[in-house]
Amino acid sequence: MKRMLSGIKPSGELTLGNYLGALRNFVNYQDEYEMVVFIANLHCITVYQDPKELRQYLKDAVALYLASGLDPQRSIIFLQSDVMEHAQLGFILACNSYLGEMNRMTQFKDKMTKGENALTVGFYTYPTLMAADILVYDPDFVPVGEDQKQHVEIARDIAERFNNRYSPTFKIPEPLIPKVGARIMSLSDPAKKMSKSEHQDKGVIYMLDEPSVIRKKVASAVTDSLGKVAFDPKNQPGIANLLQILASCRNCSIEQVLPEVENLNYGEFKKVVADAIIDLLEPIQNRYREIVSTDLLEKTLFEGKLKAQAIASRKLKKVQHKVGLEIFKK
Repeated sequence: MKRMLSGIKPSGELTLGNYLGALRNFVNYQDEYEMVVFIANLHCITVYQDPKELRQYLKDAVALYLASGLDPQRSIIFLQSDVMEHAQLGFILACNSYLGEMNRMTQFKDKMTKGENALTVGFYTYPTLMAADILVYDPDFVPVGEDQKQHVEIARDIAERFNNRYSPTFKIPEPLIPKVGARIMSLSDPAKKMSKSEHQDKGVIYMLDEPSVIRKKVASAVTDSLGKVAFDPKNQPGIANLLQILASCRNCSIEQVLPEVENLNYGEFKKVVADAIIDLLEPIQNRYREIVSTDLLEKTLFEGKLKAQAIASRKLKKVQHKVGLEIFKK
């Protein structure tokens, strides 16, 4: 069985976009792949996080993973910081990477363009840690959104360089971009991705939002003055985004949902979208409440840590020997 790896950085509450773009796919992939899924908490602290809030975000993320259908018996689920091989391999890979590569990373360039000068070294070098997150498990595939594809590409570049320099060591992973729901945009600004770090909460549907909150947010979603429901991302980005959300919530194509809503006014259309979101999230929210009242979170992370360490430690030992860090091969 081929291996697939992915993770989410829970620097805030998980969103509908996180679920439609990643979590639901993880659940479906369990039947086809050996899944390795981690909570990228080390990446969270590349910018300051309130410790109390971060702990809650981490707990909620794991609980929502499980509530969404990830099965600890079929997937390895763990905290990134619990497997120290990630950080150790990250430093070794940093020593096999170049400043030019880091300077070309989109997130770094965006921050610099905006004049943000108080960036941490951890933020600058996060691509090498992300490469370690991937390469330490030798996955065949890494599911990512279109905007995250660059992270897999630099991991591939570093792996190929290391393999050529020291002899074959890492498997070269392939990015896998979902066809539906890969990128859900903000309700208040459809030019931007729906993000858990977005400052305007009204543009973000959180996985734990109450139905009344969801209805209010969808009702205030940005549309246009054309008055017709059509999938035209260029001229009607707000409506196109709502259609994408509706199709993704129902796990079907936009062509399949369009006949149902194309003759509705915008208010009626938004009600259909809100109903679809609520129908999708309510069972997950109910399961979440059950999970947080048990010891399933702690048990899942402990068992996941042991399974992940068993894989990662073998790879790190091999890497350490290849670069000459071990005096005696163990």
